[in-house]
Amino acid sequence: MNQATGPVADSTGNWVDSLAPAWLRPYLRLARLDRPIGSWLLLLPCWWACALAAVAAHARAPSLVHLVLFFIGAFAMRGAGCTWNDIVDRDLDASVERTRSRPIPSGQVSVGQAALFLVVQALIGLAVLLSFNGFAIALGIASLAIVAVYPFMKRITYWPQIVLGLAFSWGALMGWAAAFGNLAAPPLLLYAGSISWVIGYDTIYAHQDREDDALIGIKSTALLFGARTKPMLALFYALAIILIGVAGFSAGARWPFALGLAAFAAHLVWQVVRLDIGNPDNCLAVFKSDRDAGLILFAGLLLDAALRGIA
Repeated sequence: MNQATGPVADSTGNWVDSLAPAWLRPYLRLARLDRPIGSWLLLLPCWWACALAAVAAHARAPSLVHLVLFFIGAFAMRGAGCTWNDIVDRDLDASVERTRSRPIPSGQVSVGQAALFLVVQALIGLAVLLSFNGFAIALGIASLAIVAVYPFMKRITYWPQIVLGLAFSWGALMGWAAAFGNLAAPPLLLYAGSISWVIGYDTIYAHQDREDDALIGIKSTALLFGARTKPMLALFYALAIILIGVAGFSAGARWPFALGLAAFAAHLVWQVVRLDIGNPDNCLAVFKSDRDAGLILFAGLLLDAALRGIA
């Protein structure tokens, strides 16, 4: 069926379905621009690190240019990562109810077309990366190895969420490197805390597919933890809060950051309490709320920088 005129698979009733030209919709879905939550979750550690750098530098605010560049880069590179993931997982996606309508397994886009689209998105990300200093450029390039291997991890380990955490938390290093041209203890601690956060929220996300994953041999922490998911989430979220807290205070953050961290922690506690791993809709809703958690923490860091700059 012609992808430009035929019915749209995986339709969600969002702006892609209602506003985008029909021929473009499969590509926007490849980039997950119809579901931008992943882009936000990739972006937030970048913004955290930018704000943390401002706190450490006694600046009144992080660089607006850096915030905008990271926004563009996060959406471009998340799209590229999803496209790469869909190319690698096209046969697996065809076996899972939730993913079989994605553009490649449903036949809306060929592997060759997807590969070309991947290159275009990667070039946008490269243009953003080249706007930073040399250290940040080298650091950004180093992350590509993690991105490349991630789709294969779910085939060999029950801990692919760790590899996703390594990739999705890289911005915690990049934001600091963009500001200072180096790394130090605060961004490394922030990176470790973000990894723990990612392991938690991606475990929640993986519970949507655990039955299909078990049937086709895909591994995840959702399957590994099973009925122990809530206590394991509490463990990883607690570790995230502690590490992020130490990162902030070691950079000189004060009470506004502490308030933001406390609100962030309260949100994560609410997630664990509300979660119903037997309800895919509930899992998706709780997972999506992590954007709010990340923005709360970012707001605390922004306020800390603003008040420190005034003082």
